Amino acid sequence: MFDLRGRVALIAGGNSGIGLGMAEGLAQAGAAVCIWGTNPDKNATAVERLARHGTKVAARAVDVGDEAAVVDGVAWVVSEFGRVDSCFANAGSAGGHTHPPFVDSTLEQWRAITRVNLDGAYLVLREAAKRMIAQGDGGSLVGTSSISIDFGAAREEAYAAAKAGVVAMMRGLAVELGRHRIRANALLPGWTMSPMMEPWATTPGVAEKILPRIPLRRWGTPEEWAGIAVYLASDASTFHTGDTIRIDGGYSVY
Repeated sequence: MFDLRGRVALIAGGNSGIGLGMAEGLAQAGAAVCIWGTNPDKNATAVERLARHGTKVAARAVDVGDEAAVVDGVAWVVSEFGRVDSCFANAGSAGGHTHPPFVDSTLEQWRAITRVNLDGAYLVLREAAKRMIAQGDGGSLVGTSSISIDFGAAREEAYAAAKAGVVAMMRGLAVELGRHRIRANALLPGWTMSPMMEPWATTPGVAEKILPRIPLRRWGTPEEWAGIAVYLASDASTFHTGDTIRIDGGYSVY
């Protein structure tokens, strides 16, 4: 049921953190994996790590906010791997803890966040969906959102708005693409220690405020995203669509 041999997975934002955790799970399950990231060195390191699982792995430097780069990137994936069966729109830019107060922010700063977190997800999912429809045998689309859509945080308005948009988009895709046997689900990560989160999470006082509110009393790890990725890419989830899957150590219920 969870055997992904013969399947091809694309993970945008897959060279570190949650994306790499998902990519590693998919490779372990036998999928051929293509990761996208904007840092060539991190891409190369991730490919070396994933290749140890014995499946085909490749990486490409793609800025998901650049429409032409995404169109070319998905075409390249299909030319290299022959198809795409699951697509994880996971690329993201950091939240607003380094940004100015909302009233002092600019439209340029707002769009710098939404360009990657919302527009980028749209472009990646659109191009992958085109390929899946053409293939004619279904597929799985996954958009990474954030628990920030539920919990207000100062200076995080652009990030939260973009991530809320991802959830709404995935629900629409589930309805529109269901006739093509394409599933669409959103993920809501909780506090997962990753390169994007680490500078903030290690700030004095942060852990003392956040960890007591997590019932499991610890940060999540990227490796803990392997299981959900494999599930959503596999035949185990063929009737699972339109959902928002929260993995946060219990933070949202406490």
